[in-house]
Amino acid sequence: MAEPESGVKAPAPARPTKAQRAWLRRGLGQPGGKLPLFDHNGRRVSARTVRACLDAGWAEPWFSNPLKPDWQVCKLTEAGRVLLDSYTSGG
Repeated sequence: MAEPESGVKAPAPARPTKAQRAWLRRGLGQPGGKLPLFDHNGRRVSARTVRACLDAGWAEPWFSNPLKPDWQVCKLTEAGRVLLDSYTSGG
């Protein structure tokens, strides 16, 4: 016997902010999809931006930086590529 629906909606798929999309987009042209530690102005990319993209599965940790262990070196995931493709194809 099936249980009645609870009326609880599934969470909406996450939508990246403009800053998150810009950071992820920079991985498209890099070997292995490496994401930058710094923005175009030389400022460190916001830890909040990085964390949100990691949590959403659009980026993943790549390797530890022995010179700066507190800096998270990340790369674009396939889910991140699909997400960016949906924005460039009119989604």
